[in-house]
Amino acid sequence: MAKNLESAFEDADDSPGLMLWRVTNTWQAVMRATLQPFDLTHVQFVLLATLAWLHSDNPVTQRDLATHARTDPMMTSQVLRALEAKGLLRRLPHPTDARARALAVTPDGAALANRANVAVEAADREFFGPLGPHQTDFVKRLRTLSEDALVLSV
Repeated sequence: MAKNLESAFEDADDSPGLMLWRVTNTWQAVMRATLQPFDLTHVQFVLLATLAWLHSDNPVTQRDLATHARTDPMMTSQVLRALEAKGLLRRLPHPTDARARALAVTPDGAALANRANVAVEAADREFFGPLGPHQTDFVKRLRTLSEDALVLSV
């Protein structure tokens, strides 16, 4: 039988892009299930946890947060409004830039981010457990792809 799709791969399972897509879809389903009891979407969790992580004496702007989390700025703005409506963060006047808002996690937001992070890290340990001692190398290779992708997207 003739192939209908021209491909460099003899077997679809040999395609790194297809395998990444499959694994990502499965992992995202695990994250949705893990975060459902916390009433957080995955992107809400990522932005809330990133904001808690970035907390410092210097104000964190929406742009800072979107850059660090690598999220679309417009989508970030919408998600931040939802988190603010839930009482998990505040958008305050920026001390030096009248156009910007300084983001601050509320005590409830910090507590929720920490509880959810424990669950997410446990789910990650289980999901990535089959990698065993290769997990550290896997993360290094993902970091390489992530850094290269950032360069390509600029």
